[in-house]
Amino acid sequence: MSWIVKDLQFSAEKVITGGNKYMTGNGYMGFRGTLEEFGKEQLAAVTLAGVYDQAGGKWREPVNAPNALFTRLSCNGERLGVLDAEPLSHSQELDISCALHKRETVYGISGGELSFTAERFVSMDQLHVLVSRLSLAATADCRIELETGIDSEVWDINGPHLYGLQERHTKGVLLAEAVTGELGLQVAAAEMTTCNFEAGETSGEGGARRFIAFDVKAGEVYEWYKYAAVYTELDCSEPAESAVQNVLAAEAAGYGQLLAAHREAWAERWRRSDCVIEGDAAAQFALRYSIYQLLIIAPTQSEKVSIPARGLSGQVYKGAVFWDTEMFMLPFFLHSDPATARNLLMYRIHTLDGARRKAAEYGYLGAFYAWESQDTGDDACTLFNVNDVFTGRPMRTYFRDKQVHISADVVHGIWQYVAFTGDDSLLADGGAEVIWECARFFYSYACYNPVKRRYEMLDVTGPDEYHERVNNNAFTNALVRQTLEVALESAELVRAKYPERYEQLAGRFAGGPFLKEFREMLDGLYVPQPDPDTLLIEQFDRYFKLEDVPLAELKARVIHPNEYLGGGNGLATTTAILKQADVVLMLNLFKSTFSQEVKQANWEYYEPRTEHGSSLSPCIYALVAADIGSPDWGYPYFMRTATVDLTGESKQYVGDLYIGGTHPAANGGAWMAAVLGFAGVLFAGKVLSVQPALPELWTAVEVPLSLRGDSFRLRVSREEITVSAAAGNREALKVSGCVSRDQLCQPGAMLTLRTAGAAGAADNAGAAE
Repeated sequence: MSWIVKDLQFSAEKVITGGNKYMTGNGYMGFRGTLEEFGKEQLAAVTLAGVYDQAGGKWREPVNAPNALFTRLSCNGERLGVLDAEPLSHSQELDISCALHKRETVYGISGGELSFTAERFVSMDQLHVLVSRLSLAATADCRIELETGIDSEVWDINGPHLYGLQERHTKGVLLAEAVTGELGLQVAAAEMTTCNFEAGETSGEGGARRFIAFDVKAGEVYEWYKYAAVYTELDCSEPAESAVQNVLAAEAAGYGQLLAAHREAWAERWRRSDCVIEGDAAAQFALRYSIYQLLIIAPTQSEKVSIPARGLSGQVYKGAVFWDTEMFMLPFFLHSDPATARNLLMYRIHTLDGARRKAAEYGYLGAFYAWESQDTGDDACTLFNVNDVFTGRPMRTYFRDKQVHISADVVHGIWQYVAFTGDDSLLADGGAEVIWECARFFYSYACYNPVKRRYEMLDVTGPDEYHERVNNNAFTNALVRQTLEVALESAELVRAKYPERYEQLAGRFAGGPFLKEFREMLDGLYVPQPDPDTLLIEQFDRYFKLEDVPLAELKARVIHPNEYLGGGNGLATTTAILKQADVVLMLNLFKSTFSQEVKQANWEYYEPRTEHGSSLSPCIYALVAADIGSPDWGYPYFMRTATVDLTGESKQYVGDLYIGGTHPAANGGAWMAAVLGFAGVLFAGKVLSVQPALPELWTAVEVPLSLRGDSFRLRVSREEITVSAAAGNREALKVSGCVSRDQLCQPGAMLTLRTAGAAGAADNAGAAE
């Protein structure tokens, strides 16, 4: 069962969360896990990556394409559907090994029962193609009418987004064409249905629906197939023609061939990414499901899109890209699919001009990256982002204005990629320009305090959004320091390796690339440090002066279950209760900078004061718990992170704003907690360091790793660390274990090191003798 997500009954109350739980996709589009007969009222959606539209002055959001896998059936004149007739039995499942969605529903009919089954997949081999196989059988003769084809009544939060809809038949294919309202982009969906039985088919006048009627004989199975394709004008100049041709080619290939190619593509992705946990079936299943959610949204074929905060599960959060991508998802792709990791960072390079426009809008130099970034990089975040649940009035928030750390997060991601992969061509391809522009932004944003003789970052909001407009947020200041360091180091690297590119870039900035100014600011930048007595790092200036109320007491003050705890007058703003702990995240990012004692003191202090109002928060506590040698402290946080989309137990509203959907940052965080935390993997480009701290239930972890273009397999148990190098690797890998000196793992060889636990056991045995 470690590959199968399954429910054995239908629940109307879980239609929306089920749509998230049973998601399929391929990076080009996401198909919500709704049932075949569902429409926009049940949030059925085919969400397209990187296609945005604005309607009626509301915020921009992704475009949902017409649903070409729609199917509804009637028996003896009565409609059958889980919302129309209570089924005798119902099951829904998702095989995450190959992203194959299945359902089986049994209905009572006159004189017997009817069983309806359907399976579908969004092809990982052909990214524009969707396919389904459907069948029914009855225990009594009956008359069936199928309504199938394309459902063009799409779900929108702030729509409509498709205009001038035209539905027609061509070459035996149904076609729905429309254009988006803002940019006038053509969107086309095509469909063909083939039956393995004789049936009469009619169609609506000029519509994109088929009406198929046939008589069912008891005991016989009736099967049919649907082939569909989606294209937009961002893909090609004639999306309608391409969609039709794709459908015809898919039908010619047949369901079996398409499914086999799809399975093969998924097998390759799992070969590069599957993390095996021994001894804990629940954790194994949850981690695989988290990895699956990352794989269905990975932009493997485009560097013009990234991963939105809710993946491709719909239009929530405007389909925007947040800092989540660099901090919580990038590490997974660095270790398993560096090409996709590069795509994610190229997206930031392509959207640099949007970041420049935002900086200029606020009167700063350089690049101020969008808090909510879409296709152009301009900020989609509104100034009034949450409504007060008591008055209904919009609340002024400062996510857009003051979360300046986003520019530093982008730099962190670029530099992590360069160090990890050794691919410094990313700098020449625009990465260096992004880094320098972000450093220039911080140079113009920072304030010099002549009394304290230091540069400070004033009036900012950290990841802990319950406390806005604070001074010297520890996380922000630490990331700004890294940005300045990276700006100086990357300048030297580009000057030495890409001198023409360096001169070209340096000439774009009046007075040069500000390297002298960066050095001056770096030398004088204030970054909060541990108190020498308590070892605590103050999250921001005067944080320790806030009311230190227990979390349970704060919760008791809540009047409305959806009231926002932050903002101007939220309950948490004057207390020490945090949405997420910025300091703990900083300790994880810069773990080699701080002692184990400092990490433990801050973990223990901030943990009871953290509300975990963000799905990004728990995994960080798991990571740092493993780092300080207390993995069982972190295990519940890992499980909370890894199961967030399986259980549906996540925050669904901020104020009256719906924020449901999948949680790819939590999915990435689950992988980080398992591999970088409990398995103790650390690679910064030269040495693979492994310092495991396995939870009590885990006996071993095994994971594939892609390191500087070479392939390895790592197995970590309580007794030993084994590294296996692929025969085709280009060079030996230096490996550092718990108690062993650095050793080389040669191509095609296997290297085994003892763990600290095994060494301790051996020493104890020797002492006993």
